[in-house]
Amino acid sequence: MTNNGNKSFNMMEGLPERPQKDIYFDNNATTPVAPEVLEKMIPLLTDHFGNPSSMHSFGARAGDEVAAARDKVQALLGAAQSNEIVFTGGGSESDNLAIVGTLHANPKKKHLITTSVEHPAVLGLCRDLEKRHGYEVTYLKVDQAGCLDLDELRDSLRDDTAVVSVMMANNETGVIFDVEAVGRIVKENGSIFHVDGVQAAGKLPMDLKSSTIDLFSLSGHKLHAPKGVGALYVRKGTKIRPLIVGGHQERGRRAGTENVASLAGMGVACDLAAANVEHENTVVRSLRDDLESGLLSAIPDTQANGDREHRLPNTTNISFQYIEGEGILLLLDRVGVAASSGSACTSGSLEPSHVLRAMGLPFTLTHGSIRFSLSRYNSKDEVEYVIKALPPIIERLRMITPFNEQRATF
Repeated sequence: MTNNGNKSFNMMEGLPERPQKDIYFDNNATTPVAPEVLEKMIPLLTDHFGNPSSMHSFGARAGDEVAAARDKVQALLGAAQSNEIVFTGGGSESDNLAIVGTLHANPKKKHLITTSVEHPAVLGLCRDLEKRHGYEVTYLKVDQAGCLDLDELRDSLRDDTAVVSVMMANNETGVIFDVEAVGRIVKENGSIFHVDGVQAAGKLPMDLKSSTIDLFSLSGHKLHAPKGVGALYVRKGTKIRPLIVGGHQERGRRAGTENVASLAGMGVACDLAAANVEHENTVVRSLRDDLESGLLSAIPDTQANGDREHRLPNTTNISFQYIEGEGILLLLDRVGVAASSGSACTSGSLEPSHVLRAMGLPFTLTHGSIRFSLSRYNSKDEVEYVIKALPPIIERLRMITPFNEQRATF
């Protein structure tokens, strides 16, 4: 029970019954492992458990699985050669290998460029490079739609700019950057171009062999493979130095016995993702649009954040003014719906989203923002349930403090 002056009410009263199966709308944080992926992995954890470096038949079988997975990642990304794919422990390691590996290969260059809305895997690394290693970092700004100013990029490039790191699609808003336009500018300067493609892979068509991208990061658990496995595309001729040494694996670019089962699973996930890109951009996009329009029309004082046209087909970020996003998430969870208030790597913090702050959104919008991210496993019934469940949740949270006091507080 919550007391509001002389009026008492139950926060859960009047909300719809919890669905038989909980609804997962947080796929930008992680995705469920696809059944086909799990089916592929199980024999490699039980019967075919060999080390790919071993010379007997167990090792040969494992080596074949790793090679097949590499081919499938290559196909999804549209890379020219399978040996351009370096397997890693996930997206964060791929980002670190791309940036630090490039810096170590170009020791005389002490400047790098990224954006103010990158994932913490890149922003945290850049701040560490500034603080502990003496590098200079330029953080490009974004406008209210979350888009880059390419003139600022041109003005920021220097002779000693080693690497420019720009995400393909933002994990919180889904906004897609024109990385080919960015890449053309970067290549004119002779710098290395890294793209964090963790959120984009499997949702957007890829043709890296024809692109300006030198390095591209991918994470398995964002496209229905298991956690703890990823890849870095390294264009032929691009020089990087390894972060992990001590073994010959990955052509000397990343030491350590390969995670065979997870890599094979990621290969299957890449096949499935490639087959479902059109589905993502039609069916999933339609579900996202229905969810967004339904919530915006049913709930006053709301807005969708970021460029509405150039964004991932599965993502919407909506601000509900004058209330905290954490309260919304807690009550959504009580009625069986999982969503997010931003990046999964920072959602434990009460600080407002660095992405929305960089876009210049006011406090009232940044603190009440919720990200819904769908997948091909979501349905129209689930969207309709959330459209029904969320308006009374917002109404109850706004009733805790009278509306005029909410305005004064914020």
